[in-house]
Amino acid sequence: MRARPRAAAAGVRRPPAGGRSRRGSLSQPHRAWRRSGLAVLLGIVLVYFASPVVWLGLASTNSLSELYRSHGWVGLGGEFIRNVGDALAYDDGIYGRWVVNSLIYCLVGAGATTAVSLTAGYAVATYDFRGRRAVLGLAVSSLMIPATALAFPTYRLLMAFGLADSYWGILLPSLVYPFGVLLSYAYALTAVPREVLEAARMDGAGEWRTFRSVAFPMLRSGAVTVMLFAFMVSWNSYLLPLLVLTDQRLFPLTVGLTAWSQVADKLPGMKILALTGSLIAVAPVILVFAMLQRYWQSGLATGAVK
Repeated sequence: MRARPRAAAAGVRRPPAGGRSRRGSLSQPHRAWRRSGLAVLLGIVLVYFASPVVWLGLASTNSLSELYRSHGWVGLGGEFIRNVGDALAYDDGIYGRWVVNSLIYCLVGAGATTAVSLTAGYAVATYDFRGRRAVLGLAVSSLMIPATALAFPTYRLLMAFGLADSYWGILLPSLVYPFGVLLSYAYALTAVPREVLEAARMDGAGEWRTFRSVAFPMLRSGAVTVMLFAFMVSWNSYLLPLLVLTDQRLFPLTVGLTAWSQVADKLPGMKILALTGSLIAVAPVILVFAMLQRYWQSGLATGAVK
């Protein structure tokens, strides 16, 4: 007598002739519901973050009287060009000076911060030295200290060295960026194989040449990611420039626009200038992220592997 097939003998049920199991068919609606729920959640988040920017753009196209008549959400007006001209011409063009200052603080500061963070993260990731764990622990623990707690001690140090009320008083503190060091460290661990570094050293390349010619091309996406984060931190910096700077010709946009907003309580006409100036201040951030999108996305994805 022939033996029955093993699956039948064990009592295992075969899937229906249609080719789809009951479990698979039941999971499809659940997947659709999950996707729909995720799409709704992302839509709510998008509306939450985009609404202030949209309102700012619409408010900048209205006059002061139209803005006060709106009682909330405003429509599209025809005063945008005039408002931009007024903002740029006010007080002998001080707003343009603030834009230049912010670009100096952000571009120079972000570039120097990226160089320091990238070399430090690369060194911690690729070299074995005494105190390596202590350096990593110090970098992680420093992230738990709020920036407001360090602003006044930093200001006192800058005053002691005579660097207050100068460009250096803003640029030098920006070089210390623990998050950039940790991000560079995580990226170097996954993007730079040690075998490649050892091969370069065996070929006679020095440490600096190995980093510049071999490691840096592999770290380029991570460097762009660190630079974008450093750019954002410098562009949004407010408390330290407020403490360090007294000359309004050295103000960044954050401090200058805050001064305009405070004056608007007594001079209502300044409200439109502050709104228009705030809209212009948003444009460089959007432009930088749009231009370097593919770099910082790949840098975050690769750095997150570790």
